Amino acid sequence: MIIVKSPKEIEKMRAASRIVAEVLARLAEEVRPGVTTRELDALSEKLTHERKAVPAFKGYKGYPFSLCASVNNEVVHGFPSERPLEEGDILSMDYGVSFRGYYGDAAVTVPVGRISGDAERLLAVTRDSLLAGIEKAVAGGRLSDISHAVQSRVEEAGFSVVKKFVGHGIGRRLHEDPQIPNYGPAGQGPVLRPGMTLALEPMVNAGDFEVDILSDGWTAVTRDGSLSAHFEHTVAVTEDGPVVLSLPG
Repeated sequence: MIIVKSPKEIEKMRAASRIVAEVLARLAEEVRPGVTTRELDALSEKLTHERKAVPAFKGYKGYPFSLCASVNNEVVHGFPSERPLEEGDILSMDYGVSFRGYYGDAAVTVPVGRISGDAERLLAVTRDSLLAGIEKAVAGGRLSDISHAVQSRVEEAGFSVVKKFVGHGIGRRLHEDPQIPNYGPAGQGPVLRPGMTLALEPMVNAGDFEVDILSDGWTAVTRDGSLSAHFEHTVAVTEDGPVVLSLPG
């Protein structure tokens, strides 16, 4: 069941989502060669608690960290580790919080020092595909309009969208209906209505779309070893168009 939110509820979600945006922005400032993702995980918790919020991922279905930190060919759900980041890496950071009963969720992929031109292009296309999906989050449209917009932008650039993982509704729970694939034909699925709140999150591989799950039961990696990028925003469908909630205040 898709839960439609009131304007008051959307403002509460905006507050939670802004905390996520602020934490991710601060983490991005710390990303450089020599930093470990465990250090970034600890910082994410500190910043969240300072804002009187609760990390959303830690303990969720047994996930042991607050931050999902996925490096290079890791797609999503990467465990923070003591491995120092290296020049030329790319780091995907997925983060969520619970604040006053509502959730926010967002992700960003950032360069570690100077990265290759191919990696820069992957990040740019993935970011653009998220924006293309957001543009289709309009009342009266269909859910799969978002999916189709993401896939079209990705594949016209020669990359592939991950099909194993999807975006999702969000609100009083971290994951609500509907599921939002990043692929498929337009014009299908539920009609978008004002008050729907969606976590849109393209995951894009430089190579093939297939992924494998490592022995930790969480970390997803590209099967062919190619780089992967991930961007996400929490978005509200309104009568005046899509509103991105996960932007810094």
